[in-house]
Amino acid sequence: VQLQASGGGLVQAGGSLRLSCAASGLTYSGHTVGWFRQAPGKEREFVAAVTWRNSGTYYTKSLEGRATISRDNAKNIVYLQMNGVKPEDTADYYCAAGYRDYNLQSGHTYDYWGQGTLVTVSS
Repeated sequence: VQLQASGGGLVQAGGSLRLSCAASGLTYSGHTVGWFRQAPGKEREFVAAVTWRNSGTYYTKSLEGRATISRDNAKNIVYLQMNGVKPEDTADYYCAAGYRDYNLQSGHTYDYWGQGTLVTVSS
């Protein structure tokens, strides 16, 4: 199983970007997929998740209204659209997949992890 995150880069505050997480070796339709981020010197934190059971979406409070997680089952890709980005959104963003659809904010919920994609927001 491999998860490949991409789409990071340098973006100005107030701008938008879309992160992608492509999977091989598993199908997203049967997995909960989450995004996490880790800023320099900080602990990893939950960003968003979409569950396999009913495609419910969940977001960290700081991104509610600014982020949208979506899943394209045909392409086996999960997206994280971020709008109105802020300098505090700067971090390495990681995608993860797992079989559970509870405790979404915990990294232990997920069985597979991709490498990070760096998002840098300039002020």
